Parts: sequence; structure tokens; C-alpha cells
Amino acid sequence: MTETPAAPPEDASPSDDRAQACGPFRRLRALDPNVRNLGWVSFVADLSSEIVYPLFPLFITGILGAPVAVLGFIEGVAEATATILRYPIGQLSDRLGRRRPFVLLGYGLSGFGKLIIAVAGVWGVALAGRVVDRMGKGIRTAPRDALIGASTKSGQQGLAFGLHRTMDTMGAAIGPLVALACLQAGVPFRWVLGLAVIPGLLSVVVILLFVRERRQEPSAGAFRLRLPAAPAYRWLLAGSLLFAAGNSSDMFLLLKAKDVGLGTSGVILVYVLYNLVYASASLPLGGLSDRIGQLPMVTVGYVVFALVYVGFAFAGSWPAVAALFAAYGVYIAATEGTSKALISRATPLAERGGAIGLQATLTGVASLVASSLGGVLWSAAGPWATFAFGAACALAAAVVLAAGRRPVARSLETS
Repeated sequence: MTETPAAPPEDASPSDDRAQACGPFRRLRALDPNVRNLGWVSFVADLSSEIVYPLFPLFITGILGAPVAVLGFIEGVAEATATILRYPIGQLSDRLGRRRPFVLLGYGLSGFGKLIIAVAGVWGVALAGRVVDRMGKGIRTAPRDALIGASTKSGQQGLAFGLHRTMDTMGAAIGPLVALACLQAGVPFRWVLGLAVIPGLLSVVVILLFVRERRQEPSAGAFRLRLPAAPAYRWLLAGSLLFAAGNSSDMFLLLKAKDVGLGTSGVILVYVLYNLVYASASLPLGGLSDRIGQLPMVTVGYVVFALVYVGFAFAGSWPAVAALFAAYGVYIAATEGTSKALISRATPLAERGGAIGLQATLTGVASLVASSLGGVLWSAAGPWATFAFGAACALAAAVVLAAGRRPVARSLETS
């Protein structure tokens, strides 16, 4: 008896038989050089950022002598700056029909911001450096992702963004290890922060030499808040906003690690473990999303997040926390790049920067609120309440995305 061929996944992207039949390494080689080069840019830039990230709280409170409240103020202002800029800059890149200048400016500002931090003598100067650093992130993110999408053929979006997240996160995993090794070797604190400037500047060199613009017609219309009409985008935005409402800062996970008895080195190492899993899982899960569809992959990622947060609510030992950090890396590998791949598929090229920026800005604002609420819950009821609320929001978001799977599939088939 002859078997009936299986139907294609509902929101899987169209691609020819040769692209699906070739092996993973051949599929990677088939990607546009821009995708690989932007991956290298993110690798060295994140290596730079993650040398600074675990040391910055110690620098502010220990060396500069500022209270913890000042640290919270600095981080709040810096992250708000990055969040607010993503949508207007993304839409501006649509209007001009150019992405590369924003990518170059953004990475350049981030490198300069780290230099300001390294030479800061008072916390006000460190605040300026942190704001300049995060301003660079807000400027570059949406145009960079739109440039990756414009450099990617149909059927390769998940693979392309998965490769980018892998390279980005490998830099994020190596950065804290570099910082830890330098401190163990007796390198002065400020010199370690200054070292971070070198890979930051290298990211600019890579852009200048190897990243090429993909010119497009400038978008028409006035500069205004505009929600893309694509059903796939709107369902993803609804789910991701609900999810972000409970997605509090990863600082709470690090606090939980300290609560179960891990020292500073142990906390850094479980954070590195998370990044290593994130990096190793992003590429295969991104490629898989091209076959099964990006929306189902994001839905599964939200379910994994919910299970991980339930685990954090009850974890009482460092092995359990280490296992949960590893599983947390799987969640973000399943959602981060695939969400951007779905937006790239669902929105026209001329609107893509604004669409990516709008989603990033709105979910960023929701996450800032979630972090504030997470702190209140932690103080009022205990860590379990913060994690329970996050798990509930993630499960609700997964239900929303599951409900939208068929309308999303229909919209992608006709787009």
C-alpha cells in the first residue's frame, strides 16, 4: 500500500527540494556572506559586552562607592534608552531604505560607551557610558535584523537568525570567562574593563570591511506609530507581549543561584552554561523552525520557559539550579531568533525595520514593568511568587500562539 505524503507544516516557509535535502553545513555555506559577517560582528561585540556585564555592579558599588539604589537607577535609565530607540530607528531605516549606517553607528557607540565606563571616576560618568552603550544597542538592533532578513532567501530565515544568535551568544559565553580569567591573573579591575573596548572596536572594523548594504526603495508615508497588518505579526506580538509581562530580569535567576549557596565564581559559571546551551541550540532549532514553522517553535519555547520558572520556584540546590540554567538556554534558543525570522517572513521589506523595532520596543517596555513587579513579588511573598507569575504568563502566551496557528498559516500562504 502506498503511503500518502505528509502535509507540509502549517507555517513552514516554502523552499525548493534541493535546499531541504542538502546537509546542514551545505545549507550554512549557502547563506549570504552578510549573514555570516554580521554573525562575526555580534560575536566580538557580545564578547566585549559580557566582559563588562558581570563586573559592572561590582565596579559601581565597590570601586566607585555608589549605593545599590544608584546601580538600579543606572540600569533602568540605560535599558529604557535602548528599548525606546528601537522602534523609531527601525522605522527611520525603512524610510531611508538603508540599514548599514545605523548598524555601524550603533556598534561604534557601544564601543565608545565601554571606554567611558573604563575611565569613569564617579558614578555619573559611568551612567553616561552605560547610556551611550545601550543607545548603540537601541540604534543597531532593528536595522541589523532587517539587514539579515533582506540578505536571506525564502526558506532560510530560521537558519540565518539561528546562526546569528549562535555566534552572538558564543561571544556572550566567552566574555565572562575572559573577565574571570583576567581577575584571577591579577589584572587590575579597570584594565579588564578597558580590555572590553578592543573587541568592541573590532566589530566596527568588520562592518566597514565585510558588511554590505542591501539597498531598497525608501518607504512612503508619514513617520508614525503603525502596526503591520500581517496576521502573523499581530498574533506573535500579542503572544510576546503577554509573555513579556512575566519575563522579569535574569538578575532574579542569578539571585536565586546565590540563594542556594553559589559563590560569585559559581554564579558566573552557571551564567556561562546558560549561554553555551543557548549558543549550541540556536542554530539547530532555527533550522528546524524552517521545517516545522516558526510559530510552533516559539510556542514550545514559551512552554519550556514556564517549566523552567516552576523549577526555579522550588529549586533548593546548586545542581538543580545549574540544570535549570541549561534548560533556560533552550527556551531562548527556541524563541529569540525564530521570532525575528517570523517577522521577516510576515512583513514587507520596506516595513521590516519598523516591525522588528516595534516588537522589540513594546516587549522591552513590558519586560521593564515585569522586572519591577518581579521585585515587588520577591520582597512581599518570596522568590516563588516571582517565578510562579512568570510561568503563568508564559503558559497564557503559549495558549494565545497555539490559537493563532491556523490564521497565521493562512496569512503566510497568501503573502
